[in-house]
Amino acid sequence: MKIIDETNIAIIKLLREGRRSFKSIAKVLGVAENTVRARVAKLVEEGILEIAGLVDPEAVPRHRVVMVGVKLKTMDLVKKGEEFSRLKGVVSVSVVTGRYDLILIVLLNDHFGLLEFYTEEVSRIKDVQSVETFVVYKSYNLKVPYIL
Repeated sequence: MKIIDETNIAIIKLLREGRRSFKSIAKVLGVAENTVRARVAKLVEEGILEIAGLVDPEAVPRHRVVMVGVKLKTMDLVKKGEEFSRLKGVVSVSVVTGRYDLILIVLLNDHFGLLEFYTEEVSRIKDVQSVETFVVYKSYNLKVPYIL
């Protein structure tokens, strides 16, 4: 993982307001607009920053978020994490310590529910020992890309 400096961190923080202009960021930081533009381009190119529209899943009718704990039969956690990250509905995958090997955040809707996620997607992945589903009834500060 590349290390980023304080200016890059400040730019990223200011980009939380997704429509904020490079000009206004440059003014706040006391740098040239071209500096901000170049740094953002480099952060995106290096895969450190992604600029995307995120939604509150509770605000989208007939959509819900579940978290899934996955226990694997293999210790190739990174490879399995990458496989899970490509499944339909998966917003994020984290390799974790503790009871599970992976924690998934999954976006579902009326046409692609939990049953479809497990039978059509998870069933394709080998070496899954067990899964446990946590339905999110209420979340705070959770925003996800709309991927369905």
